[in-house]
Amino acid sequence: MKAGTNLEKVLESGRFAVTAEAGPPKGTSAAVMQRKAEALRHCCDAANVTDNQTAIVRMSSLAGCVIMKQGGVDPVMQIVCRDRNRIAIQSDVLGAVALGIGNILCLSGDHQMFGNHPTAKNVFDIDSIQLIQALKAMRDEQKFLCGDDISGEVPLFIGAVANPYADPFEFRVARLAKKVKAGAEFIQTQAVYDIDKFAKWMEMVVERGLDKQTHILAGVIPIKSAGMARYMRDYVSGVTVPDELVTRMEQAQDTKVEGAKVAVEIIEQVKEIPGIHGVHIMAVGWEDIVPEIVKQAGLLPRPVL
Repeated sequence: MKAGTNLEKVLESGRFAVTAEAGPPKGTSAAVMQRKAEALRHCCDAANVTDNQTAIVRMSSLAGCVIMKQGGVDPVMQIVCRDRNRIAIQSDVLGAVALGIGNILCLSGDHQMFGNHPTAKNVFDIDSIQLIQALKAMRDEQKFLCGDDISGEVPLFIGAVANPYADPFEFRVARLAKKVKAGAEFIQTQAVYDIDKFAKWMEMVVERGLDKQTHILAGVIPIKSAGMARYMRDYVSGVTVPDELVTRMEQAQDTKVEGAKVAVEIIEQVKEIPGIHGVHIMAVGWEDIVPEIVKQAGLLPRPVL
C-alpha cells in the first residue's frame, strides 16, 4: 500500500516535478528549518532533508523532516548507510512513517574522513542498493530484513541517487539499472553543468527503458560565486564544471544574479532532454534563491493534487 505523497502524485501524474534541498542546522534551532520550509513551500513539490551531509554532524534528517512537514512541505528523508546498522535504519523508517513521512532517499554516504569526526567508526552494514531492497520489502511484504513481520502498513515512495559523470562513464547506467531493479521509484542526479555529457547518459538510460521504470530528476546546484565555481570544478568529485562556466562567473558583475541565470538555463535545457521527469535544486545555504529560479524557469505555480 502506497502513501501517495505529494511528490509521488506529481510524478505519477506525468507532471514535471521540482524538488529542493534543505540542510539542517549544526544546532538545535527549529526556526532554521521553519524558515527553509517557508522559502520552499510554494515553489517545490518536495524537499530533501540531508542526513549529516559530508559527514558533518547536524540535526537529524528525521527531526528536520518533521519540522518541514509541519511547515507545509512534503519532506524527503535522506538515509545514509554510513552511520547506522540495519536495526537502527529500519527503526528510523518505522518512526518516519508513524510521523507521516513517506519519501525516503537511499544513499551510501560520504566517508567520515571528509567530515568533522574523521576518526569516527563507519558502519556501512548495508549499501544503498540493499537499503532500497529493504525498504521495498518493508513496504510490499511488510517484512523486516530478518524476515519477521511488521505490524501495520509501511507506505513509502523510494528514491535513490545517480551520478552521470563518475568514471567509468559506461558503467553509470548499469548501476542505475541495479537501483531501479532493487525498487527505486525516483532518482535524483548529481549536479548537471555539462549538458552534452548528461544528454549522452540520458540516451543510454532511455535506450534501456529505465525512464519508463523510474522518475529521473536532474540535479541543479546554483553557483553563487566564481570561487564556488572553481572549487566545484577542481575539488568536487563526480561534478563536471566546464571552464567556460567558471570564466562566465569570473566575468559576471553580480555573481549571484549570474548564478541564478545559469541555473535557469540548465533547467530549460534539461527539460528538453527525453526521459527527464523533473529537477532537483540543491541550493544548500541559499534556499532563498530557489523560488526565484523556479519562477524564472516558468515552473510556477506548482500543481496542487
